[in-house]
Amino acid sequence: MDCLGIDIGGTTVKAALLRDGQRIATGISDPYERPDAVQVARAVADAASRAGPVRPDRLGLCLPGAWDNTRGCIIASVNVPGIIGSTPPSLLKSAGMDTSSIAVFTDAHAAAFEVYFTEQLAERLLAVSMGTGIGAAVIDPGGAQLLLSGRSSGHLGQIDCTVHEEGRDPPIGLDGGRGGLEAYCGLRALLDRYGGPPSSIVDRLRETDAPLRALARSLRIAHAMYRPAHIRLLGGIGSRLGPHLPALRRLVEAELTNLARSDWTLACAGDEFGAACGAARLAARAA
Repeated sequence: MDCLGIDIGGTTVKAALLRDGQRIATGISDPYERPDAVQVARAVADAASRAGPVRPDRLGLCLPGAWDNTRGCIIASVNVPGIIGSTPPSLLKSAGMDTSSIAVFTDAHAAAFEVYFTEQLAERLLAVSMGTGIGAAVIDPGGAQLLLSGRSSGHLGQIDCTVHEEGRDPPIGLDGGRGGLEAYCGLRALLDRYGGPPSSIVDRLRETDAPLRALARSLRIAHAMYRPAHIRLLGGIGSRLGPHLPALRRLVEAELTNLARSDWTLACAGDEFGAACGAARLAARAA
């Protein structure tokens, strides 16, 4: 079975082709900034063509926002507002793709499932995807996603994790909330704070900086909410935080609630095509 995963992100579209569960090709579009639906469709076609010309048996799609299954359209997308009102089939048809076997997932769910599958985990996983935006998904034993709100395990990127900074008000995120994790650790927030290039931001991050303290506070809250056995940091930002894991763990564990599991693990995981691969894998599973 050939399964194609498409991940529409905040700055690019990524595609991954799996054949009988094995990744055989990937593709990524040229970058964009706050595109309209036509530009997104063009990027989808670009990424898919670079992953290969094979006509897939199943197609998994990750959307950057909320999709109303009843109405069949995208109703919210903070980082890609140009696709609000579009339907998943219309985006793919505009990209010249077959929509007869499409399954739709959140990017956080797809990326989390890919980690759960590839690491062969057996207990609860909290995966935090950190890129243009920040999302999270909880995967329970057997691979099922914990659902708290619609198709989401909860909006960790919008949780209030305000940390004190002398002479500086807590930042406001694109969702309108002050002090949210995305307002501290989303790519645009980090660029506003540190400047470019994006590839050097993680190297300039320090333990005493507000973004790392805000992330630690969010994970402390997550321990009380979810009691995960494993926490994995994913995405273009999260997967690069390896050098900061010891400091992050210290910040999280300092007088941490006794509701948290004592044997929890923390690591960076995945790659830039994790959500696309997970979408393809979930599409195959749905079939």
